[in-house]
Parts: sequence; C-alpha cells; structure tokens
Amino acid sequence: MNILRENTLAELEEKIGFDFQNKDLLDVALTHSSYTNHKKNAKYNERLEFLGDAVLELVISDFLFNKYKNKSEGELTKTRAIIVCENSLHSIAKNWDIGKYINMSKGEEMTGGRTRVSILADCIEAIIAAVYIEKGFDGAKRFVLTNFGENIHKAINNQIIMDHKTKLQEVMQQHGEISIEYNLLKYEGPPHRRKFYIEVYIDGKSFGKGEGYSKKEAEQNAAKEALNNLEVING
Repeated sequence: MNILRENTLAELEEKIGFDFQNKDLLDVALTHSSYTNHKKNAKYNERLEFLGDAVLELVISDFLFNKYKNKSEGELTKTRAIIVCENSLHSIAKNWDIGKYINMSKGEEMTGGRTRVSILADCIEAIIAAVYIEKGFDGAKRFVLTNFGENIHKAINNQIIMDHKTKLQEVMQQHGEISIEYNLLKYEGPPHRRKFYIEVYIDGKSFGKGEGYSKKEAEQNAAKEALNNLEVING
C-alpha cells in the first residue's frame, strides 16, 4: 500500500473513531469488486460484507433485547429492521463521506458508483466485519453502538422512514401469522455490475417482483410492488 493510500485511510479512521492495526483489512473493506478490472487478483469486500451483515444484526439484536425488556418480539423485529436496513447504512456512509475512499473501476465511478446506495451500504457492513475481525464481538458492539447511536435513537422513537420490507411485514402482521419469503429468480452481469431479480411470496403466493444491483435493493423493490398490489386488492 502506498503512502498516499495510507494517509487517505488514516483520514477515514479518524472519522469513524477506529485505528486499524491491519490497514490492508480496511483497504479490502473499501474495495469494490469492479476494482479487479484495474488491479488483477485484488481482494474485494463481498466476503467481509457477508460477515458484517451478520455481526450488525447480532449487535443490534443483543442491544435491543437487553435494553427494551418490555417490547414484544414483533416490536423488536420491526425496530431492528429499520436500524440495519440499507437506508440506515447509507445514512452512516454519507456521514463518513465513504464514497471518496472506495477503490473501484473507472467505469463504475463514471456510472455513479461512488454515490450508489447499495455500494455505500455494503462498505459499511464490510467495515463492521473488519472491526469484528480485529476486536471481536465486544469491540464490534462498541463500534456499532457508537456510530449507529443516532439511528438507533430515531428508530426507537419512530423518526426514521420505514423501508418497504419492514412496512410489508407490519401490514401482514395485522392478519396474524403470515409467511413472507423473498426468492432469487436470477442474476445477470459481471460480479462488479451484477443485477438481481427477486420475487416476494406471501403465504406461498407471488405478490411482487423487483430488481436491483444488490439483493437488498431488489428485495426492497419487490416489497414495494407487493405493497402497491395489496392496495389495489384492498381497494
């Protein structure tokens, strides 16, 4: 890693309040898959994103479970979904101006990659995973609760706009125990520009389809279509 990149990462570390021992780990967390077009065999952040997603959900689940002992499972699930949703992650990314630190191809950059919600949200999850790898669960928990504090407060006080998946879940809960499943229909395109197609089923019946450049984005769009279809059905 060259000195310019080290200085750039040091700037981000100051913003997020965490000094990585392994700077290469942070660099990977900030590397989009398209960067392999520029640098062959470059490591990118998809595996870290996978881990970070699980760590974030566990941290928030643990916090809500212990902090709000009188809330029902449904209330806890709704609040958690709002805190860990893509919109919430994107707000953190914007606060850190994370787009300027991402390694990506020129092509991805020219098509708006540095401001694309899914890419920025994925980087936040990858950074959480990197913190977890260095400091374990307790370190990751401190990091998440510090940096997500405002979002947690807003979610608890219903000050964050609900995402479509959470809204669909809330609507269907009014009808009792109803299953909601999101199935991947297909994906296409190269790894750095992969497009996903998702179909949402409610009690085994298709209610909407969505597409997007991440599974989360496609699921949100499928849930949005399902909500629109439910409005039509219910008049």
